[in-house]
Amino acid sequence: MPNNFPSRRAMTWGGMAFVVAALYFTRQVCIPLALALLLSFLLGPLVLWLGRLGVGRVLSVILVVTHAIALVGFLTWLLASQVYDLASKLPQYESNMQTKLQSLSKPGGGIVSRSARVLRHLSREISNAGKTAEAETSSHPTTQPPAKPVPVEIYQPNPSAVHVLRNLVSRLINPLLTAGIVIVFVIFMLIKREDLRDRLIRLVGAGQLNVTTQALDDAAHGVSRYLLAQFIVNLCYGIAIGIGLFFVGIPNPLLWGLMATLLRFIPYAGPWLAAITPVALAFAVDPGWGKLFGTLGVFVGVELLTYNFLEPWFYSSRTGLSAIAVLGAAVFWTWLWGPVGLLLATPLTVCLVVLGRYVPRLEFLGVLLGDEPVLPVETRFYQRLLAMNYDEAIDLAEQFVTEKSIRELYEDVVIPALTLAEADRHRGVLSPEQEKFIFETTRELIQELPEREKEGPPDRSASGSASILCLPAADEGDEIAGLMLAQLLAKRGIAAKNIPASALASERLELVQQEQVSVVCISALPPGAAAPARYLCKRIRADFPHVKIIVAVWHANVDLAKLQHRIGPSLADGIVTTLSQAVEHLAPIASPENSETSPRTAVPEQPTALEPTHHG
Repeated sequence: MPNNFPSRRAMTWGGMAFVVAALYFTRQVCIPLALALLLSFLLGPLVLWLGRLGVGRVLSVILVVTHAIALVGFLTWLLASQVYDLASKLPQYESNMQTKLQSLSKPGGGIVSRSARVLRHLSREISNAGKTAEAETSSHPTTQPPAKPVPVEIYQPNPSAVHVLRNLVSRLINPLLTAGIVIVFVIFMLIKREDLRDRLIRLVGAGQLNVTTQALDDAAHGVSRYLLAQFIVNLCYGIAIGIGLFFVGIPNPLLWGLMATLLRFIPYAGPWLAAITPVALAFAVDPGWGKLFGTLGVFVGVELLTYNFLEPWFYSSRTGLSAIAVLGAAVFWTWLWGPVGLLLATPLTVCLVVLGRYVPRLEFLGVLLGDEPVLPVETRFYQRLLAMNYDEAIDLAEQFVTEKSIRELYEDVVIPALTLAEADRHRGVLSPEQEKFIFETTRELIQELPEREKEGPPDRSASGSASILCLPAADEGDEIAGLMLAQLLAKRGIAAKNIPASALASERLELVQQEQVSVVCISALPPGAAAPARYLCKRIRADFPHVKIIVAVWHANVDLAKLQHRIGPSLADGIVTTLSQAVEHLAPIASPENSETSPRTAVPEQPTALEPTHHG
């Protein structure tokens, strides 16, 4: 298997290189197909909606496609009329532009005048250098002076109407043919939607019908949701731009609102392309500078609001792409297919992310392009601790607590991170500085978080004379885990005391006698938790036979029967693996009813072993 891994990886990368080359050299065919697929995703929900109303499939497709073409035609006519109206007004703004340019080129101090002086100075220097070189050349005359060149002028005849029409048709024929091909493909894909899906399943994943169906549904729904979200965001953006420019006083605000809506489909560059012409027009319309700065303020303000509020609201759960993936996809597809690739970049990349989720060999696509965390939260928390990054570790824990409880943070994040730290410490890969930082930061986190949590008063229903002593099996990691347990027990109104790991084994036994406890919980973190826990159990059972002993082997991923055998069935009265199990198991034992009975008679002959919970 290891020998085949490099060859399989080479085959995967080679296949991807072949696909990219094929997409590049067959772009004349692939671009219409991709556009048609994109439009079919966009129009498909409307066709299905008409079908639910009882309209036939063919008639539904014809109605939807016809209305889509009519909408595109109407927008085109509206844009053309607005552009024509603007062109008729441009001569009125010539005097404003002259006045503004004159204000820029004031004698002696204007920007234009200073720039002109610099250019004239450079021109004189270049001219003087040319004259010097010419003088040096003339000082060494040749036997025959160079012949004087004869000026030649070429006059192009005025193009005829036929020639103009021919050029126009030749420029329009390719876009018109592409549009016709796209429309035909869209109609065919919408009518034969189920048949095309069945054929794709037969070719790609007939042996894995469930996985292939999920992949196709995810791709279709992901692209459709993204297109709908993008349309809503861009429409709101265009409306806000049009209204803002109307109040600023820019002519034809409807045109600029439409242009802003359409150009914003281009990632990143679209909003700034939409702002160029209105800003230039504001410069020409107003003799002063108010409208120019007002126009800039409209575009910057609306873009900031859209980027910080609208886009996170609509896009957060719809694309499945990270921000860097969107940027990289825009660059890649633009290089591959030009401007059309820029428009198709995000939808096509969504399809690639879906492939990465369901095709094992393409899993790296989901890791590189997706927005889902690639590491479990406990691993990310431990990585921050390993990097000795205090702020990021605390921020990650606090963010987790805002969505879940402190108990879940301890159980799902902190204890697994401490288990990873113990594993690294046993392997000798954890430095003393890292070990100290991990334990100190975790201890500080446990002490500070409960003070910030807004909860009601603790439950006192289970409080009584019985008390619980949390003993660490070996080192500081065990002590910190016991500290979390004592804190959770205190929330239930149960008195619990945690013993530091610095205490010797004999000192821990003395504390058991001094505190007169009836329940001892031994806290142990794997790996290497069974041996010290078994040693403490034997000592406590020999010296204090009446004390109930609960062993907590945190986050243990071993067979429970094997764990019982290693610790000793006759030594422990119960074995738990999670904080939830420990709290629920200790609460009834520490209740007043049990404390009034004979302690030893309440102990079962065999330990109560709770099923471990596996995390992440």
